[in-house]
Amino acid sequence: MSQLKIYDYHIHTLFSDDSQADPEAEIKNAIELGLSGMCFTDHNDFGYTRPDGSEHFTLDLKNYLETLLPLKEKYSDKIKVCVGLEQGLTVPAAELIENFDPDKKLDFIIGSTHVVDGIDPYFDVYWEDKTVKDGINRYFENIYDEVRAIDNFDIYGHLDYICRYIPDEKIKKDPRDHLPMDLISEILKIIIDKGKGIELNTAGIRRGLFANPCDRILNEYYRLGGEIITAGSDAHYPEHVGYDLKNAYKTLASTGFKYIAVFSDRKPEFVPIC
Repeated sequence: MSQLKIYDYHIHTLFSDDSQADPEAEIKNAIELGLSGMCFTDHNDFGYTRPDGSEHFTLDLKNYLETLLPLKEKYSDKIKVCVGLEQGLTVPAAELIENFDPDKKLDFIIGSTHVVDGIDPYFDVYWEDKTVKDGINRYFENIYDEVRAIDNFDIYGHLDYICRYIPDEKIKKDPRDHLPMDLISEILKIIIDKGKGIELNTAGIRRGLFANPCDRILNEYYRLGGEIITAGSDAHYPEHVGYDLKNAYKTLASTGFKYIAVFSDRKPEFVPIC
């Protein structure tokens, strides 16, 4: 594994409301770790509100690009630095999402679901009127609607994000038997048919859980012929850049994947992982 080229394609900075990370410090840490490349993917979620009604995760794209694009050039002789986005997908914001980054400055866009019926499953209030089964199913029903309605993304991020916040600790540690796999298969087929991919996100490992998506979804994606896949730490602190990505690459190789996708100018390049 030491000869592999490792790329971290999910990194947050102080431009995300849930991070205060200095992007240059994250680049320096990536270089020290020997990563071949990295991509900043700060949050933009149209209409994201917390239970108290406060709005969050609105990205200042102009300032974001003016800050990060010079760093891309500054460190180009040491590491491949790309500037992307984690776009929260919701059907009501479809038109705004489709028209985001009109000047096409971004290298990469992760599409993610953080909001289900107006609330992030991160918050306990999401689960108050739902069984675990209903909460999980509603999340994936949202994703199904989103992937049909929205095209302006390259890969779907942490596809089973909701599993991190299941209020039943036993199910949270192993939710595989509680996933609506028929619906998830349909979601994956749409993603594949649109020429898009998914990511393997290692943030769940830091939480004592598992990489997202879990092996059942990852295996299904591979079985259906999915080939485009990225890997990311979902770092919100410099010390989390590159977290457990070598093991993520091992997981992908053992599943059957032969390449990792690395995006520039919204186009994938395929780098061997085995």
